[in-house]
Amino acid sequence: MAVSKMMLVRAVGRLPQLDSFLASCCLGGYFQPEQAMKHLSGSMGFAPLAQENSCAPLLHKIEDLAEASGFALHTDSSRVVTALSPDTDSYVRKLSERLTVLHDERKTLTEQLATCENAVEQYRHFTGLGIDLGEVFSCSYVKARFGHMPRESSQKLSAYADNPYILFIPCSEDAAGEWGAYFAPRERAEEVDRIFASLYFERLRIPGAVGTPEEIVEELEKNIAILREQLAALDARNAAFWHTESEQCCAVYSQLDYLSAVFELRRYAAVHGESFFYVGWIPQENAAQFEKTAKAQDGISFELVEPDKSEGHDPPVKLRNLRIFRPFEYIVEMFGMPSRGDADVTSFVAVTYTLLFGIMFGDVGQGAVLALAGWFMWKKRQMQMGKVLVYCGISAVCGGFVYGSCFGYEELMDPLYHAVGLTGAPVPVMHTIIGMLLFSIGIGISLLLLSMGMNICVKLRRKNIGAALFSHNGLAGMLFYLCGICFAVGFMLKRQVVPVTVYLPVFLLSALLLFFSPIFTALVNGKKDWKPHSWGEFVMENAFELFEYLLSYFSNTLSFLRVSAFALVHAGMMLAVFSMTKSGNLIVIIFGNLFVLVMEALFTSIQIMRLEFYELFSRFYLGEGHAFTPARLAPK
Repeated sequence: MAVSKMMLVRAVGRLPQLDSFLASCCLGGYFQPEQAMKHLSGSMGFAPLAQENSCAPLLHKIEDLAEASGFALHTDSSRVVTALSPDTDSYVRKLSERLTVLHDERKTLTEQLATCENAVEQYRHFTGLGIDLGEVFSCSYVKARFGHMPRESSQKLSAYADNPYILFIPCSEDAAGEWGAYFAPRERAEEVDRIFASLYFERLRIPGAVGTPEEIVEELEKNIAILREQLAALDARNAAFWHTESEQCCAVYSQLDYLSAVFELRRYAAVHGESFFYVGWIPQENAAQFEKTAKAQDGISFELVEPDKSEGHDPPVKLRNLRIFRPFEYIVEMFGMPSRGDADVTSFVAVTYTLLFGIMFGDVGQGAVLALAGWFMWKKRQMQMGKVLVYCGISAVCGGFVYGSCFGYEELMDPLYHAVGLTGAPVPVMHTIIGMLLFSIGIGISLLLLSMGMNICVKLRRKNIGAALFSHNGLAGMLFYLCGICFAVGFMLKRQVVPVTVYLPVFLLSALLLFFSPIFTALVNGKKDWKPHSWGEFVMENAFELFEYLLSYFSNTLSFLRVSAFALVHAGMMLAVFSMTKSGNLIVIIFGNLFVLVMEALFTSIQIMRLEFYELFSRFYLGEGHAFTPARLAPK
């Protein structure tokens, strides 16, 4: 597909018309502003428009109040205005005062509720004590300690049976030990505390209260019920308040949001006296819409020009793809947006990524689960990768039909194959290992040649004819690589598919072209300093580079062995799962499938990205562009 052509907008007008121009022409979702001072000379007398956004504090205040109250704000485009109402500040202040009272009251009740609930949790541990805690805390000659002791420590208390001051009363139990209390005379408290500390007694400081633990818990639970009723009533008051104020609050919020967005756009303008200068980018397909809107503004003059690299223009990039390919823009943007002159590789990535995933992860059942998981991530969680997983899951289902694998069962779909006249799966993975490896090598050769061809097209588009013809990813490199393939195929088959007399001269010629590539590239591109500074260094350096090219072609091709290797790994992992359960334990099979699904889907995705980024993209794609980010009102 293609990248949208960008047009540079230059607008000039009177400063009082700036807000009107920004509101009507720059918030439609197709205009990206740029600092106007970058396009002006310092001698022209223009200066940046630096003013404080007076709407931002009020906007943030309303957002904070709504978030604290659990109220969902929304913008209403029909209520936008061009100037801030004088009553807005007082309305926000009154709203804040009213809600602050409700928030403070709720905070107090919430803290009281938390204190009571924490006290109940503490006192429940000692409900078996059966004595008035008020009397215990008021003792003058005895100290009481409440806490938890490990079970093995409580068993060691028998060693202190002769000590009359060691008295532990257990009240309740849990999995780790016992909750209880011990009592000691005040003059012996330190000695008793040291003994219980050596037994890993963990003290719990409970709040003072009157009555038995059972009575205290009962009273606290009554208080908790009352506090919860008060909180519910307060929440009802809060909801009623927002029901009454929602329309006006959202109207004020819409005005502030709109005016704040316009004010942020003012920062890009340059001003001189009572005039402003504004610059931005729009896609060519939106030029007519912008022109129509801008012409309706009084006192505004503008021009639409094509970007000129000689003037230092760096237009943003907007990808324009078919809907079926758009999910894969997410992967392309991870590597980088296409720079000026680059091709949009989204469709290339969509086809190759999906195809490779289906080959490496071929399983009908697991592929269907993966597609459903991707759909959930996309629809319910708004995760961009979910869209990609839907396509990958469908590709994995197709690969599963070719391999005859469904949740790891290799013979489950045999009746289907028999019904269409086949004896079994078209490509049984574990029985065609050599064929699978050769097939992946063939895929690698095809994709590498395709990426070299794309590099030639990109270099020609950039008018870098020398690199297109003589670089290791250009025509010379493609011929060198093809001749090497012919030699390797002939060596493996013990017979030449292409006569040696045909490819050997081409091989030698392409090797010479690669060796002298810097000189030929400079000459073709019209550079005058094409001569090397030292012929000795030139020969040594380019001899090593030619050898490096040979090794890189070899290693890049072998790197695609991972395509078939992962298909074999999938079959092997499922074989291991089934070997763990000879009796066909369904739980083991389900968890085994989930483990293989998650692990291999993750590893397969990573390995395909590696192939895309390092083996293919690096040959022709720079990714130095920056994305088109138009100004618009953010949906709330």
